[in-house]
Amino acid sequence: MESRKQLISMKGNKKVHMGIIPGHFATNHSHINYYVDLNSIKTSFRMSRETAKMIAERYATTQIDTIICVEGTETLGAFLAQELADANVASVNSGKDIDILTPEINSNGQIIFRDDAQKKIWNKPVLLLISSASTGWSIERFARCLDYYNGKLVGACALFSAIDEIIGIKVEALFTPKDIPDYNTYLAADCPMCKAKQKIDALVNAFGYSKL
Repeated sequence: MESRKQLISMKGNKKVHMGIIPGHFATNHSHINYYVDLNSIKTSFRMSRETAKMIAERYATTQIDTIICVEGTETLGAFLAQELADANVASVNSGKDIDILTPEINSNGQIIFRDDAQKKIWNKPVLLLISSASTGWSIERFARCLDYYNGKLVGACALFSAIDEIIGIKVEALFTPKDIPDYNTYLAADCPMCKAKQKIDALVNAFGYSKL
């Protein structure tokens, strides 16, 4: 499977790239014909820093007090907070302190912010930073959680997103299906690869893949 991997650089910054592997893959919510590998962006010091610069440009005029990091985006979130709060940059967040939080998910799959973390969300402008969005289900889930804790969601940023908007929330993305011209996502019941009896190559999520 790895032998089929290709690298695609981000438009505007060749130092940032994602990997793609064609095949038949199953996520929790859909089937897709490409596995999108974003792990280098989340784990490489240099690439995370470069990515944070690109994201910060998109939110230079957006007030942000807290960044909620999910799907392994904590390193990127730290660099992003640094870029947004840089006193030498023309940004509404210049010189301020920005909190970085990762929600807890309990054994029932519920998203939780403990009492001492809630004060960093309550009535605060919050940016959601997520690895990928194929259907938008995860963004919607976290948005409803933040609403429960009275957080003011001012944006959702995904490294890769197949959607532009979900429940009225604009989704900013560094990579989109335009970077993978024949990328498709399907409900499991409608998947043409399943109907053609094509074997599933791997189960995938934001943290990687497990071959079958």
